[in-house]
Amino acid sequence: MTAPDRDAALAELLAAIAFDRDGLVTAVAQQHDSGEVLMVAWMNREAIAATLAEGRAVYWSRSRLRLWRKGEESGQTQALVEFRVDCDGDTVLLLVDQQGVACHTGRRSCFFRAWRDGRLAEIARVEVDPATLYRRRD
Repeated sequence: MTAPDRDAALAELLAAIAFDRDGLVTAVAQQHDSGEVLMVAWMNREAIAATLAEGRAVYWSRSRLRLWRKGEESGQTQALVEFRVDCDGDTVLLLVDQQGVACHTGRRSCFFRAWRDGRLAEIARVEVDPATLYRRRD
């Protein structure tokens, strides 16, 4: 695909997405082969373009106020397998190949708590100590 064709295709994709007033859209990351929901984050136009260009998940960090490449600090990356847009255009789904854990708590998924027997129970163990995940890498 030529650069003008890529630009036109990206523009068409971005036009199909209903960004909120802050220019963001909800992004769900799901393991491509198991269907496991890993995390929810935010993307803006630039994050979507970077994700598609790089073949890895790039999100908009509302706390850092900048693009955030999943795994840039922890090494726990998400390779993009497929990018989908829901029927209303207000949520995107990234089918990814998660390398390592997805959650900053050291668990595989951010959805490690479930309402069971009238209480919120932890249903997934910590796989990697978060202090190890975020140790500065040089």
